[in-house]
Amino acid sequence: MTSSSDPVTIPEPEDSSASRARPIDVALLSSVFVIAACGLLYELAAGALASYVLGDSVLQFSTIIGTYLFAMGVGSWLSRYFERQLPAHFLRIELMVALVGGALPATLFLANAYVPGAFRVLLYGMVMLVGTLVGLEIPLVMRILKRNVQLKDLVSQVLTFDYLGALAVSLAFPLLLVPQLGLVRTGLLFGFMNAAVAVWALWLFRHELRRFRSHALACALVIASLLAGLIGADHITKFAEDKFYQDRIVLSSATPYQRIVVTHGKPGFRLYLNGNLQFAERDEYRYHEALVHPVMAAHGAPKRIAVLGGGDGMAVREVLKYPSVESVVLVELDPAMTQLFSQHPMLTQLNSNALNDPRVKTMNTDAFQWLQAGTGTFDVIIVDFPDPTNFAIGKLFTNSFYALLDQRLSASGYAVIQTTSPLIARKSFWTVVETIESVGLKATPYHAHVPSFGEWGFVIASRRPWRLPEKLPEGLRFLSLQSTPLMFDFPLDMARVPAQVNRLSNQVLVHTYEQEWGQVGH
Repeated sequence: MTSSSDPVTIPEPEDSSASRARPIDVALLSSVFVIAACGLLYELAAGALASYVLGDSVLQFSTIIGTYLFAMGVGSWLSRYFERQLPAHFLRIELMVALVGGALPATLFLANAYVPGAFRVLLYGMVMLVGTLVGLEIPLVMRILKRNVQLKDLVSQVLTFDYLGALAVSLAFPLLLVPQLGLVRTGLLFGFMNAAVAVWALWLFRHELRRFRSHALACALVIASLLAGLIGADHITKFAEDKFYQDRIVLSSATPYQRIVVTHGKPGFRLYLNGNLQFAERDEYRYHEALVHPVMAAHGAPKRIAVLGGGDGMAVREVLKYPSVESVVLVELDPAMTQLFSQHPMLTQLNSNALNDPRVKTMNTDAFQWLQAGTGTFDVIIVDFPDPTNFAIGKLFTNSFYALLDQRLSASGYAVIQTTSPLIARKSFWTVVETIESVGLKATPYHAHVPSFGEWGFVIASRRPWRLPEKLPEGLRFLSLQSTPLMFDFPLDMARVPAQVNRLSNQVLVHTYEQEWGQVGH
């Protein structure tokens, strides 16, 4: 306590200059925005490439993010050993991030084409290195800013700019950057942005840097390397993909959903999605005739048809061979697919210009959501999704999806689902059969030999028993009334095995599929 005679000390006004941001501090805080954006982009690029090459996007993104965050923690811990010449250390780290992070997509593309066995090691090695360097950046910036900014303001300002940078790139990456620039050019562009931060630091701290000319030369060399990469980005991608696909690439496109590549060689045109073959021109008729005609011909006079997936228009081409067809709804998630196969002359020739038929209506939306939101029923529903390589596709093979499918199927209608290979992925095939039956639909499995894929499986789902068709359209190259019954006979090595129901909550099919196909070649 104080008595009335004690002198009263009146605190002096706080010097506002300590909390007032100087131009150099504003510049550094702006750099934090760029640093955060670049760091997250390298993480997203690594996750996208891993899902393209290794499949199972949930697993790949989860492990990439975990590795990256761990590496950032390592970098933050290592920052304690940087004591002097902090601006010089910051500049060097920015240049290293620019080179390693900017080159990450191009390096991994080339590795997948030329040394595929080293892809996984290189992927996680580069993620670890970039994460460590990014983990060093923010602590160094905060220690430099600490000279002039109070701690409470310092933390809030740095974190605010950090989170804003992350938000900006997380939105731009799938919506703008990948569709417009592609992964290789996007990585190099953001590497250039990291290099620009280094140049900015070179100018801001020019009076503190002991070896200004050496730093300036390093900045110039890094920027020149990245610019050369940007100029040659198309050649880098073509160089890698020509080796990977072997045949000449005639079309390639990176979309928010997948990488589309069309090649041309001795087998004719081939379509690849994320590196996985979807059809080969020389034998696609076998696959699409087997997929479409057993249900279309068995119905008798189908009028309203839905095709889910199959954005290449091949299944629609077969559907339109029936004069009774009045309308076809094609539900394809990726608008780039339907645009390519409805406008490009080489591709419209393959599907007989089916997507431009006035009876065909294209819906670019998620099939699961379309089934949930839609009304009305269809005589035939053809489900032509890619194999369940990840959980995003796996949801389209669950009992929840088939329950929705049942609601959109007319009482006398048939649905058919392409269902991977019953020979190579035997348990996966019968998992789909088990899942269809779990929602009360009758499942009628069958198979056909497609040379590009081997033995391939399909399942008919319906409320009434399926019956053999009495008539098929003229001009078919594979199916006949005599050969059709043979597809419904399963030899011992493809016969039914016990399987679980594939549910949204567990997605056992994705794990089973990955395990079975992963054994191929081992």
